[in-house]
Amino acid sequence: MLRKLKTFLKTPKGLLTIILIVLAAMAAPGQGIRVLLPGLLSAMLAAGAVDAVILRMKNKKKSWEFPDGALLTAMIVAMVLRVQEPWYVITITSVAAVLSKYIFRSRSANVFNPAALAIVASYFVFHTGQSWWGALTEVNIYAQIVLIAAGIFITDRVNKIPLVLTFLGVYFLLFTITSFVADPRWVAEIYRSPDLEAVLFFSFIILTDPPTSPAKYPDQIICGVIVAVVSFVLFEKAGVVYYLLAGVLTGNIWEAWRRANRRTGTSFPRGIGSFLVEITPWRT
Repeated sequence: MLRKLKTFLKTPKGLLTIILIVLAAMAAPGQGIRVLLPGLLSAMLAAGAVDAVILRMKNKKKSWEFPDGALLTAMIVAMVLRVQEPWYVITITSVAAVLSKYIFRSRSANVFNPAALAIVASYFVFHTGQSWWGALTEVNIYAQIVLIAAGIFITDRVNKIPLVLTFLGVYFLLFTITSFVADPRWVAEIYRSPDLEAVLFFSFIILTDPPTSPAKYPDQIICGVIVAVVSFVLFEKAGVVYYLLAGVLTGNIWEAWRRANRRTGTSFPRGIGSFLVEITPWRT
């Protein structure tokens, strides 16, 4: 058992679990541990239980598997949503995120980042807010070095450096240009807390999700540009709180379309049919 745990902690999922636990522990005192824990723990327990049951049902040997992915998803959901949200809202959102992995699937993986999809959906269903407290938005600025160092480490570990650099480069370039050609006060918040920490957490933890992001460097660059442009446009034109998450979901759609075309050898517009098949609900 101990050997399996050591092996797990050396994997990307294991390393990300450690990073999220550290970030949550550092951010918790500033948020209020008594306020934070009910939603975080209930989300992890419920999401983990649901995923464990599904994994057992799908397992031909009918053996139990540790729902590590579900626990990570629940932690991300809880660390993005406001801690003031009712515990059951955070829990329902986390369970919905886990279920979305099985509803929208390609041949090899889920199409959408589960945490991003569920958080955006919760905005329309429960009118939830986002504080991104897991990004250490209310701690000493020197403590945020942990977020940057850990983020760079895990990004390199999953081989997504080009994706993150492209996204951040295009993202801040667009807002910088806007500050010169329009009222800079409109985009000033992008460079301040909590938005600045939020975009770093988003880039390192959500954008780099291996199943829903490209593996090859050229594709990562294209995806980074798409996510940055969509996020920028939604912030500028719609002002929606989920502009970053909507951006990554758009990138997920592009990646699913690209994978479908690659397998069938088709190109746009004939590849649309393959893409629609790719994101068909309940595909196994």
